[in-house]
This record gives sequence, C-alpha cells and structure tokens, in this order.
Amino acid sequence: MKRTARAFWTGPPGHGEIRDVVLPDPAEGEVVVRSLWSGVSRGTETLVFRGGVPENQHTTMRAPFQEGDFPGPVKYGYLNVGVVEEGPDALAGRTVFCLYPHQTRYVVPASAVTPVPESVPAGRAVLAGTVETAVNALWDAAPLVGDRIAVVGGGMVGCSVAALLARFPGVRVQLVDADPARAKTAEALGVGFALPADALGDCDLVVHASATEQGLARALELLTAEGTVLELSWYGDRKVGLPLGEAFHSRRLVIRSSQVGTVSPARANRSYADRLALALDLLADPALDALVTGESDFEELPELLPKLASGEIPALCHRVRYADIG
Repeated sequence: MKRTARAFWTGPPGHGEIRDVVLPDPAEGEVVVRSLWSGVSRGTETLVFRGGVPENQHTTMRAPFQEGDFPGPVKYGYLNVGVVEEGPDALAGRTVFCLYPHQTRYVVPASAVTPVPESVPAGRAVLAGTVETAVNALWDAAPLVGDRIAVVGGGMVGCSVAALLARFPGVRVQLVDADPARAKTAEALGVGFALPADALGDCDLVVHASATEQGLARALELLTAEGTVLELSWYGDRKVGLPLGEAFHSRRLVIRSSQVGTVSPARANRSYADRLALALDLLADPALDALVTGESDFEELPELLPKLASGEIPALCHRVRYADIG
C-alpha cells in the first residue's frame, strides 16, 4: 500500500495550493517522518511566494529538499519538526528537526534529520534554522566582551541574533525597529529597545536585518569610527542605495555580508551538523518562545501566505500545526 502525504506548493507568484503526494518506500539509511510542526520564515518564504528571487540566484536560493524551480511552481520551506515513524533504531520514535518544506509526511536520508534535545519542546524547535543563522552571524561578527551593539530590524533573524547577544557578558544590546510593538519582544528576550530615531550610537557593531534601505543607512549612522555593519538582510530582486559619501571613508566604516549557506570561515573546523546541533541546544531557553507570534493549521497555508506576504498578518515565525500531532 502506497504511503501518501499532502504538501504546500507555491504556484504562480502570489498563489499557493496543497497537493497530494505519493511517498517512496524508505531505502536503507532513510527515515519516514510525520510532521508535527513547521514554521514560515516570513522574510525569505514570502519573498519566494511573491516570485522575488532574482534569476541569477535561482541555484543559490534552492532549499535542501525543494521541488520545482523558481519562480514556480515550487515546494519551498526549511523549518520542519516531526517524529520518525520508520528508520534506524537510534532514530525511531525520536522528535527531529529537518530542513524540509511544509508537508504532512516525508522520506529523507537519516543524515538529514537532527534529534531535538529533550530540553527543547517540539513547537519551539521550528526556530532551529533561524537560530542557526544567528549562530553563523555571530561567528562572522565575533563580538567582544563590553561591545556596544545594535540589531536593526526586529524580524525573525534580528530577534534571534539579539536573543543570543543577550547572553554575552558586559555588552550593551539594543533592538532597533520602526514598530513600537517590538519593544515587548525585546523585553522578553532581555535586551533594550529603541525606535530608529532614538537608537543609541557609538556602536562597535551593528547587525542589520531589516531588509530596508533606510534600515541599512541608519545602521551606518549608529557606528563608532571603524565600526562594522554585519548585513544579514537579503533583498532579492530589489536594488539598494547607500550613503557611501559623507563620513563613510573618513570614519573607516565596514559593511560585511553574512549568509547561512556557508559555515563562517571563523569556524571552518565546524560542520553544518555541528552548527545546527548547537542551535537546537540554544533553544532550551524559553525566552525564544517570543519569536513564535502566530499559529495556523496546515490546511490554511494557501490563505495564510498571501496575508503574511502583504503584512496583513504581522509575524516573526508563524508556526504551522499538523492535524495528527497528538
């Protein structure tokens, strides 16, 4: 008897549908996973949903288990937590994280899943992919004890970075966002908050994650001389202008990119698996529940994604619940 599942696909840009899927029989070394939760990463996934992936980035932006090609139809996503129904004894019955799209069941190599520590609730574990991005960013940025740091952009990635920075000794961390409602999130994460006009300057490091031209310009303004902006935003097909005249050169400012697709050269001795396992360990902190700001059933995804993409539903991580999670 064939195993079946249901999967969410983005069709023409701005439209989605749920399709029936026939699963292959698992081969030796593969696992069958029943989804418990998945997460919508509002920035990247809504950009994919609206067809905003530039043609020259179609290969770079592929998710590990993506099906179809940009701009669509495409099955895209990378925040999935489930239970191993079949597989090696060491994994059978375990709750695992996988970089898999929104689908009720799936078959993947056992090496593609990472066990979720018992200290981490399955619903919080959907944040692992984003916390992994934050880990890589901080490996790139290498903040020091006592640094003055701003995180500009209180989305899912920016808040993850701020949450990890809150653990650094002696640092001044401020989350900067145009939405006053992010003050409550900052408080839950244990960091300060400011609207852009009120942000504290003289920063040694500014992590930029607002994906806006205005945010990046403000990030440069907040730096001390010879300070660094670590750019985490991905703008897709949008062009960005920057004030690189004025005092940019005389103050010897630095803009550096960071991207989770490559393990930071500063930790070249670590593997992708090491980085993801660390992110899952860090999710034992209940403060990170503040990053989950909404929840819907899997069957609601075709109606949900347009609302997330338009901003009608404001969200950090929107969690997707599967019907048989009991």
